[in-house]
Amino acid sequence: MSTNEDQGSNKRHKQDDGDDGKANVLMVGTGEYTTGYVGGTAADSDKGAGVVALTMFDLRRRGKVDRVAMCGVNGKKFPGIRNHMQKNIGDVYKDMNLACDTFPADDAVNPTAYVDAISTFQKGDVAIIFTPDDTHYEIALASIRRGMHVMVTKPIVQTLQHHLDLIRAAKEHNVLVAMEVHKRWDPFYADARDRARSQLGNFQYMYAYMSQPKHQLDTFKAWAGKSSDISYYLNSHHIDFSEWTLEGIARPVRVTATSSTGVAHAKGMETEDSITLTVQWENLSDKSLGCAVYTSSWVAPKGDVHSQQRFFYMGSKGEINVDQAHRGMTVACDGKPFASVNPLFMKYTPTNGMFSGQGSYGVKSFECFVDACREINAGTKKVSDYDDGSLATVGTTVQGTAILEAGRKSLDADGQPMDILYGDDNDHEPIGIKPHKFE
Repeated sequence: MSTNEDQGSNKRHKQDDGDDGKANVLMVGTGEYTTGYVGGTAADSDKGAGVVALTMFDLRRRGKVDRVAMCGVNGKKFPGIRNHMQKNIGDVYKDMNLACDTFPADDAVNPTAYVDAISTFQKGDVAIIFTPDDTHYEIALASIRRGMHVMVTKPIVQTLQHHLDLIRAAKEHNVLVAMEVHKRWDPFYADARDRARSQLGNFQYMYAYMSQPKHQLDTFKAWAGKSSDISYYLNSHHIDFSEWTLEGIARPVRVTATSSTGVAHAKGMETEDSITLTVQWENLSDKSLGCAVYTSSWVAPKGDVHSQQRFFYMGSKGEINVDQAHRGMTVACDGKPFASVNPLFMKYTPTNGMFSGQGSYGVKSFECFVDACREINAGTKKVSDYDDGSLATVGTTVQGTAILEAGRKSLDADGQPMDILYGDDNDHEPIGIKPHKFE
């Protein structure tokens, strides 16, 4: 029972069974990034043991998380998922408690099982959503209305209107809502961002490329080309880097999209192979213009890395090159292909039998969010404190959603440029998108 003073507060109260400040976490989505389980076996990628579930189990081991639950659509997958997690987590690392409530039941298929799962959580608990892009909005909104803090994989939503709706809902329920974009914790990207902001002047030009191998079309066949595309899935990374880097410096004003096709069509999938977004940015200080080109693909050949990813950034006073795929470490083992590895993202190799990837940016992204939720629940921080760039909060990532939606609209209009609209010349938050008219 709450008093009038409690209304609108996010401070969490002691429960009958004792509340020691640990977070209760609901993971919505059971696929590659959550569990590493795809098509009945470990994913053929750099995430065979998953990321989200492994991180939550480790946070529980370290006293930051208590209850862990997982929700999918097809409960018949859960026996296989449990066996997979035991083999890849429980049998590999010491002291990992894999106890996890699952929804729906093992004999059920239920696309709205998340409703039942959310109902078992309370205000101040945490929802982490890794599901197909077109489901993010409804699941996030239901979690917010329950009073839960919410982290959603990129893209947080697919439309500007849905993004603005989530901002309003988050404010109404006083909960922390953020997008999971782990590259913000990559030391290379973080340093590049700080150098660009402090040393390189106004934005001039950026080229970013990110790809994954062809078999990802099979991994994502349930939604690829049906409810989302490769731009939403991969371009979102470097678009977020731009928004994070250029906050208060520049804003996107026009988007033009082009694509490549053929490989996916040959597999019977009506989706683009590669998508390029050309984005005009306007520097706020003097209205000068910069140009960014973001290309993503899921038809690359299988190579020494799962994902090729790199960018070139040029400001008016200098430039930066980052090759995120190659960090100077290669591994060759009998029976396995030669690989360029990146333990900065996820360190799966145990140390003395223990999981020791806490310093990896794939882990830090989630741990920092859970820490923030615990601080808010304890009353030592406010939700608004995290709009400072330390997290990719829903209120500071609107431009990225506008770019991605404008790109999709441009593709659907045969490459017609789309203008991103603002309230006035100094606004940073987009309010609409419309086709550009040439005069």
